[in-house]
Amino acid sequence: MASSLTKDSVTPGIPGSEKTFFGHPRGLATLFMTEMWERFSYYGMRALLPLYLVAPGGLHLNAATATAIYSVYVSLVYLLAMPGGWFGDRVWGPRKTVAVAGAVIMLGHLTLALPMSGTFYAGLGLVAIGSGLLKANISTMVGHLYDGPDDPRRDGGFTVFYMGINLGAFAAPLIIGTVGENVNWHLGFALAALGMALGLGQFLFGSRHLADRSSVVPKPLSAAEKTSTLRKAAVWAGIAVVFYAIVGLSGVYTLNWILVPLTLLGVIIPVMVLVNIKRDKELDRAEQSRMSAYIWFFVAAAVFWMIYDQGGSTLSIFAESSADNTVLGWEFPVSWYQSVNPVLIMALAPVFAWFWLALNRRGKEPSTIVKFASGLVLVGASFFLFLAPLTIAEGGHKAAALWLVAIYFTQTVGELLLSPVGLSVTTKMAPAKYASQMMGVWFLAVTAGDATTGLLSIAGVDLNRTGVVAMEATLAVIAGVAVWMYRNKVKEQMGGVH
Repeated sequence: MASSLTKDSVTPGIPGSEKTFFGHPRGLATLFMTEMWERFSYYGMRALLPLYLVAPGGLHLNAATATAIYSVYVSLVYLLAMPGGWFGDRVWGPRKTVAVAGAVIMLGHLTLALPMSGTFYAGLGLVAIGSGLLKANISTMVGHLYDGPDDPRRDGGFTVFYMGINLGAFAAPLIIGTVGENVNWHLGFALAALGMALGLGQFLFGSRHLADRSSVVPKPLSAAEKTSTLRKAAVWAGIAVVFYAIVGLSGVYTLNWILVPLTLLGVIIPVMVLVNIKRDKELDRAEQSRMSAYIWFFVAAAVFWMIYDQGGSTLSIFAESSADNTVLGWEFPVSWYQSVNPVLIMALAPVFAWFWLALNRRGKEPSTIVKFASGLVLVGASFFLFLAPLTIAEGGHKAAALWLVAIYFTQTVGELLLSPVGLSVTTKMAPAKYASQMMGVWFLAVTAGDATTGLLSIAGVDLNRTGVVAMEATLAVIAGVAVWMYRNKVKEQMGGVH
């Protein structure tokens, strides 16, 4: 995307103040391009992942195992965002953490590109670790470009940054997906590595435009804390090595020995984090009340993401086997469906922003709770819609591609109702003591939702059956209605937060 670099007078002391990027500090261009290329690599590989797992020329796994692996991988990315943020705050500082993360992601994609099944899971692990390190810190550096939270350009800067995410997510399936499906799976993964290499290269080259404080470790570990942290890490690593050595040597090892603990962690850790915050005696009564209300939003979000993220696994696997993936007689790669959501986000997000503003001026904008409930109902409606192509496929016919496009459209509208609101309410309801950590807590809702999908798949539940899809759809709608019915109680617990 061509940058708009012009002379402008902006706040003194901000890097690149002599030039701007669409009226924003020049460093935003660096972070915009880094995030765009990182998302290009991430979503390109993710579009190929479930298809490669079930393909005869790939790992040739069954749909349940493929969905479990996909769900565990996505849940890990969001789970690792919290320790990623911790590394930025306590060990390396945001700038160094992002640089290391980019290198780890690139190495992970290169490992996936090796034509050996034995290295595949190591590659997935590296990409998940790198993505977790990068995710929490690059957004922090966007904030560093501005003169505090009251800088009038700040919200617009994050909007421009968000467009970079969706540009990368839109282009990735069209390029990486096409090459992976039609030429060679591993060449597709190699293209993802190339994308991350381009992102990392321009980040290192353009880092001179970033704020100086992006290189600062906000709260460095003391010598005693470093020793304690390393000791604990070594103990847990040692326990894991010994345990899996025993399992492997005993001859009973299967993939579930990895998948089950990871999915359980994806459910248990979010619960533990919320319980620890809720039980903190240092929180005053108002903060305790807001946390009680926030748990409603968290659980609702977990249900939402449990269904929404199946757009990359359950729906993708269904499309590969049971959909007529053609437009006017021209067949397109299955991975292209993953470009539908980002292009709809880019088209609809400005419309929603204008719509909420217009309603607000009339005093009719729906409350946060109503938006949240509507998002849940819509994601449930998307799976009720999914019942139609499932029924068509069960009748021995191929379902039209437009059915899947309609499902993605409904989910995207639901996302625009729930996701931005969730991010906003998280920052507003966070106790002062946990202000920095609460964004990581919000990401844990995604972890919990995807981990639940993973547990269902490991348990042998076929997520492409009409009964299971109808049950999930009903659960989401009931959750949405419950949030709406108890809106007054939740609103009361929220105190002065709107």
